[in-house]
Amino acid sequence: MMDALAGLYGEPQSRPHGDAVAELVLTVLSQNTSDTNSGRAFVQLMRRYADWDAIAEAPLEELVATIQTGGLAQQKAPRIQRILESVRERAPDWNLAFLEEEPLEEARTWLRGLPGVGPKTAACVLLFALGRPALPVDTHVERVAKRLALVPPKTTPEQAHERLEALVPPDSYYRFHMLLIKHGRRTCGARAPRCEACPLEGSCPASVLRASG
Repeated sequence: MMDALAGLYGEPQSRPHGDAVAELVLTVLSQNTSDTNSGRAFVQLMRRYADWDAIAEAPLEELVATIQTGGLAQQKAPRIQRILESVRERAPDWNLAFLEEEPLEEARTWLRGLPGVGPKTAACVLLFALGRPALPVDTHVERVAKRLALVPPKTTPEQAHERLEALVPPDSYYRFHMLLIKHGRRTCGARAPRCEACPLEGSCPASVLRASG
């Protein structure tokens, strides 16, 4: 499956960037919006404030206005500040390198203990910032995985993380995540999947059902 998708989209290359705090904030901004909008909000945040301390201590309404382009700013701004306050208690220098050394499940548990941090955000930090084996499951990955019957149709997002991490080899988490996201965005859309352009059409249960219906 992944080889077929890599033939269509290219082979993903993992390059962990090392900034766990930035990944935390960016992932919060990305919730329920496009990458373009969340990226703009993150850039505006970095331009307006000198450092994470300044963001943590900014007047709330000012912070809301700064990240407005990312959508749901009234919810995301206080969430970001609560996360930063919790991070600063453990790491006043904003360096979360200890997450690279801790056992994986302990690192995941610490991240999940931050305000409003769920399995996807924790996995994004571990995978994209630190290069650790965790599998983020966003809406695209979840949708494609369900259409391919990799997880049952009524699987919750949290269950999908657990099931897919058990199914996919850890050294393939990044590859799997990136390929399924690209497939969900470009071909296997939510409302109008382009099954005729899909290299998995012949083996996809959802495509077979759609054709027979």
